[in-house]
Amino acid sequence: MSGAGRGYDVLVVGSANADLTVRVDRRPGAGETVLGSDLVESAGGKGANQAAAAARIGGRTALLARVGEDAYGELLLAAQRAAGTDVTPVVVDAAARTGTAMIVVGPDGDNSIVVSPGANAALTPQDVAAARQTVAAATVLSLQLEIPIDTVRAAAGTAEECGTRVVLNPSPAPERLDPELLAVADPLVVNEHEARRLSGAADGTPQDWAHALRELGARSVVITLGGDGALLLDGAGLHEVPGVRVDVVDTTGAGDAFTGALATRLARGDGLPDAARFAVRVGAAAVTRPGAQPSYPTLAGLDALPHS
Repeated sequence: MSGAGRGYDVLVVGSANADLTVRVDRRPGAGETVLGSDLVESAGGKGANQAAAAARIGGRTALLARVGEDAYGELLLAAQRAAGTDVTPVVVDAAARTGTAMIVVGPDGDNSIVVSPGANAALTPQDVAAARQTVAAATVLSLQLEIPIDTVRAAAGTAEECGTRVVLNPSPAPERLDPELLAVADPLVVNEHEARRLSGAADGTPQDWAHALRELGARSVVITLGGDGALLLDGAGLHEVPGVRVDVVDTTGAGDAFTGALATRLARGDGLPDAARFAVRVGAAAVTRPGAQPSYPTLAGLDALPHS
């Protein structure tokens, strides 16, 4: 069913974290202390990031997540509302703390992240069942792995029953992918590290990884390649999408910006190559500003980017 026939383009079921970010001149080694910048608190979490990215480019977006009844939970809800996301499905849990992510950003813009799941770990299959009508109202369901795997499976299964397309971003990458989840992934969206690990073809090329992941069961595969764009594999074969050259400030959340944009354009009826070309531009825009959600562009913001 096309996006025009449903209430939402994208429903994201996933995590919502408060990002606590410090910039450093160099990352500390084991047992070492270094001085960093002032702490910056902002909205993050892979699920919430993807929802914000989709909403900011005009996607009719909803988020199913769980946050604590605390200041960070209010921060996350306010950020989603500002982006244009429908937060009606979000569960506010008085018994849990909102999830947090501690992020260290180096001078090259690359980051290291430690996540404390908090309320994200309490998002249950029952929460998904209660939101079944919302799943049915979405053209695309976007999933990641920062919530319990049983909840991810429940969301994917409900989407299949409702005829909702599933975009699966298996991050953080597990030791192996659940065959049931792979079977509904259309596409499976992974970065190079995740593709290498999950494909079992550690010494191969991105093309090898894509073929291996599709042979494992994914309906289609997208491998993001950072500044080099993306590689796609679907029933029509391999497609290469070139990158967009920009000055990198902070890569935090760039993959989520890509995935949220990809899901939105798929919901609007784009084929996978066209959706990925658009998503590459959104991901490139995101790395030109600090933070995750604060860096996500509107459609107007994409006009300033050079064309690949």
